[in-house]
Amino acid sequence: VAAILKTSHNLTIPSHSSSSSIHLQVHIIMDGEEFYCRYYVGHKGKYGHEFMEFEFNPDGLLRYANNSNYKNDIMIRKEVNCSPAVIEELKRIIQESEITREDDNQWPEPDRVGRQELEVKIGNEHISFTCAKIGSLLDVQESSDPEGLRIFYYLVQDLKCLVFSLIGLHFKIKPIP
Repeated sequence: VAAILKTSHNLTIPSHSSSSSIHLQVHIIMDGEEFYCRYYVGHKGKYGHEFMEFEFNPDGLLRYANNSNYKNDIMIRKEVNCSPAVIEELKRIIQESEITREDDNQWPEPDRVGRQELEVKIGNEHISFTCAKIGSLLDVQESSDPEGLRIFYYLVQDLKCLVFSLIGLHFKIKPIP
């Protein structure tokens, strides 16, 4: 197996026009195939902006955030470094779903119930989908594009299952002293 050189750089550039800064994240991968995956689901309602989001960066960093203001709950943030084997499995799940062949033009638009976003970059393929929150398979079947939305629905379920498993395992295991 050829050696793979991966590097990720975070840059903060002060803005001269205001007190804010511009944050850039630059990913360089020398294995010929860039990879990135981000999923977001959320809404703005009675308890403010509630959401769940995760992203896999090319360097193997999984970042997870869950914000629920119900009963003044605090935002949960977790970061996990994943092995190349986990990233390869994630790529396999995404590629086998064939989500990159889909189009979200006929999917339900985000509404007051909420929105979902999925962005994936694998090599030269890049997709970015936005649609309403899907409560059940009934919502999928009643949509204008039930086949495409079904692929999206099941992929999201698989990705969430993987993320929750990785986070759960990572933070439950106690290292041997």
